[in-house]
Amino acid sequence: MCHILGSQLPSFTPMEKSKVKGSIDFISINHYSSLYVKDCTHIACSLGGDHPIRGFLLTLGEKDGIPIGDQTGVPRFFVVPEGMEKIIDYIKMRYHNLRMFVTENGYSSPQKQDVKLNDFLHDFNRIEFHKAYLAVLLRAIRKGADVRGYFIWSLMDNFEWVNGYGTRFGLHYVDFHTLERIPKVLC
Repeated sequence: MCHILGSQLPSFTPMEKSKVKGSIDFISINHYSSLYVKDCTHIACSLGGDHPIRGFLLTLGEKDGIPIGDQTGVPRFFVVPEGMEKIIDYIKMRYHNLRMFVTENGYSSPQKQDVKLNDFLHDFNRIEFHKAYLAVLLRAIRKGADVRGYFIWSLMDNFEWVNGYGTRFGLHYVDFHTLERIPKVLC
């Protein structure tokens, strides 16, 4: 990493290093999807890449024309439960099985025109999403991962940073005109 980012990395004094070393209590994981990653360290994949690390990697939602998983309501989010299991397994190995919490994991249905309220409320894809992710989480725990909690994003539909009110992750449907909240079938 040092040869790629160079002076962009922060520097620490020996005293700061000693204070930071071993000071972490737990690791939080926000996981919504997984993507394929192409290494562009030595050969540019595309001008500037698609990631803040200035062209050193390219993230893709498909390989050889085949999507990594089912599409969700967020264009670059796919249903890939095994990705969360791999991350948990990696953190378990890399950080000596430090306590972990899955602090965000959620599903938004693909956007469709003229969706009826009943379709929002009976969102069975959301149920299948969480069943699949909880199954791989249980498998990781049975393999010894010290996972202490799992939190669904979100309790209710809300304003999402990139997509505004158009993306609905909530367990409760919110009518943004009346602010009425209605539980979805997952509840």
